[in-house]
Amino acid sequence: MSIPRTRTAICIAAAICIAAAIWSLSACGVPGFLSEKEPGAQEETKPYPDEEDEAQAVVWPGSFDSADTAVLVGKNREDGTVTLLNPQKNRRYTLIVQGTTFLYDKYGKALTLEQIEEGAIVRVTFLKRAKQLTSMQISGEAWAYEMVEKYVIDAVRGNLTIGNGTYQLTSGTLYLSEGRPIDLMDINEADILTVRGLGSTVLSVDVERGHGYLRLSNDENFIGGWIEVGQYQVRRITQDMLLTVPEGSYQILISQSGGGGVKDVNIRRNEETVLDIGDLEVEQAQYGTVVFSLSPAAALLYVDGAQVDTSAPVVLEYGIHQLIAKAEGYQSVTRYLKVGEESAGIDITLDPADTSDTADGETETSAETTTQEPDVATSYYKVYIDAPKETEVYFDGNYVGISPCSFKKSAGAHIITLRRNGYETRSYTVQIDEEEKDISYSFADLVETESETATETGT
Repeated sequence: MSIPRTRTAICIAAAICIAAAIWSLSACGVPGFLSEKEPGAQEETKPYPDEEDEAQAVVWPGSFDSADTAVLVGKNREDGTVTLLNPQKNRRYTLIVQGTTFLYDKYGKALTLEQIEEGAIVRVTFLKRAKQLTSMQISGEAWAYEMVEKYVIDAVRGNLTIGNGTYQLTSGTLYLSEGRPIDLMDINEADILTVRGLGSTVLSVDVERGHGYLRLSNDENFIGGWIEVGQYQVRRITQDMLLTVPEGSYQILISQSGGGGVKDVNIRRNEETVLDIGDLEVEQAQYGTVVFSLSPAAALLYVDGAQVDTSAPVVLEYGIHQLIAKAEGYQSVTRYLKVGEESAGIDITLDPADTSDTADGETETSAETTTQEPDVATSYYKVYIDAPKETEVYFDGNYVGISPCSFKKSAGAHIITLRRNGYETRSYTVQIDEEEKDISYSFADLVETESETATETGT
């Protein structure tokens, strides 16, 4: 009878040990062991791993003593670490990734670290004192807009508008380009973005497709003519202009007095491309007549900045012309008209000033639509560029001088581009206010390059 009692005692003891082990693993948060909290569960965030803590770190695989919702800032493959940013406190910290680290998408499916992009909003658990990442899961509460082309960034109000939604930018918002942190003013309206956030707050903005720069060479015969960059923009050609263009391949149309031609060009991110148009011919000027019908009839029409009399047909040279129609109590209209026929008729209707919709940018027969350009400066105050010194300065693509320099102040969002031979070209989006006073900017020094980044092309 003693043998059965011994076996019973052994079985009871074994059961107690197994139960204790399961309870211990569950309490440590090990997935698959009756844990009530998944690795991405929302629990109270404890202090960061570089702060003092007297708690004893548990070393079971998957166990943790701290958790956080953060933005993945970077991945260092050499030392096997990840850098995270807590957007609420704008604080960064680094954790070690090991073979026992669990990585998941927002549905709980296993991932590799390569599959989690910089800028992703993640829920992490970690051992604080050991600075060891135990799990990382893409947040199921986060939202993301990918490959956004149309958006408005208001740096003054600190918000970003996508469609009908407006989201808040904060001091903790992370801005990235090719996995590297950038500043908000480094983002250009030509860039294509992926935007991520929680609730109404933007936590990260990643530049998926950036911008480069286009310069014309041997363009003396085409000054005052027009350049069309694919469907992106139409601009009058000025001396020494430098255009900011989204990266990609384009057909460039050059026109002047009925002459010109088409060139193919490839724009690379943060690089300057020089397009040689010296082989294009300028033909003898040709003219067409355009009959304009304006509503209201009292509206004034300006062609290329000069007022014209619309009571009779207007004679215009073949090519692209800027039209601006204005009338008191109505919204102004800006359009681009391409004249390529002997005669044409154009109707322009202005909407009342209290109408929310605007006719700006609508397309008429033989008219091209582009971004509206300001036709009048808002004041006679100046914008000063103080630094870096001895650098070419371009305002919305037009050359304004060598820094330190100044130019007429014009309210709104504008692009200031800095260029110097042997250095990386940089552009900044600035929001110029309407205050009646001068303003000045000082930018960081340009980064020296080992070789010239500009490329010649003339295809």
